[in-house]
Amino acid sequence: MSDWHWQEEIARAIRVSPHATAPLAASAGHCWIEIGAGHGEMTEHLVLLGEPVYAIEIDPPFIAGLERMAKQFSNLAVVAGDVLEADIGAIAAGRRVRVYGNLPYYITSPILQRLFGFAEMIDEIHVVIQTEVAQRLTAEPGSRDYGYLSVLTQLHARPEFVFEIPREAFSPPPEVTSALVTLRLPGERGKLDFAEETKFLEFVKMCFSKKRKTLVNNLRGLAKPSTVREALDALSLRTDARGEQLSVAQLAELFGLLAPKA
Repeated sequence: MSDWHWQEEIARAIRVSPHATAPLAASAGHCWIEIGAGHGEMTEHLVLLGEPVYAIEIDPPFIAGLERMAKQFSNLAVVAGDVLEADIGAIAAGRRVRVYGNLPYYITSPILQRLFGFAEMIDEIHVVIQTEVAQRLTAEPGSRDYGYLSVLTQLHARPEFVFEIPREAFSPPPEVTSALVTLRLPGERGKLDFAEETKFLEFVKMCFSKKRKTLVNNLRGLAKPSTVREALDALSLRTDARGEQLSVAQLAELFGLLAPKA
């Protein structure tokens, strides 16, 4: 991000600017992990807080610039490689984690899934992403944008659409607008009573497999239509309900009634 004004707006929103309404206090028990640090514009905001910062970058020309920056800031370490293969636990080395990233639009979902694999050690995730994806992460049940990615995100975090960022804030400007989204962990997962998260997410995918179809139709591969209707009725839900109408908690309850028992 090349625009200083928007860099400062983001720094204030994630509370690493001294001009933030309630700036973070440096903590020995925390670190920052930055995804796709690039030229290091936001990296410098992060290191000035004083906490350890681990800048993950895959592009060699950017890595060289970040390594020069690391010579100026003793609390900055450059992690050369792909975030989709990074061991967040090993990088954090026992510290609680805050994440910042300007995510490539085409791999936003895989990156979030990777981070959620380390959810127990992460407190906050702040990401600049395509506005359309931001709307999906923060969508509420019954809305047009609510779907599998909404459920995955809200299972692990409490998402907030912070603000939109114009194309002109970047150089070169992308073809789409962007938005800053903050994800505060934990999400609904801690309130739900099921052990098989992978199976639950497979179930959610089935619920949304054909968005305009009812749950009775989408779940035919799992249970008989009559069984699905009975489960929906037991939860005081309409028997013609669609996946997009159910909250994360309701989907979890339905999963509990329909999931094959070991």
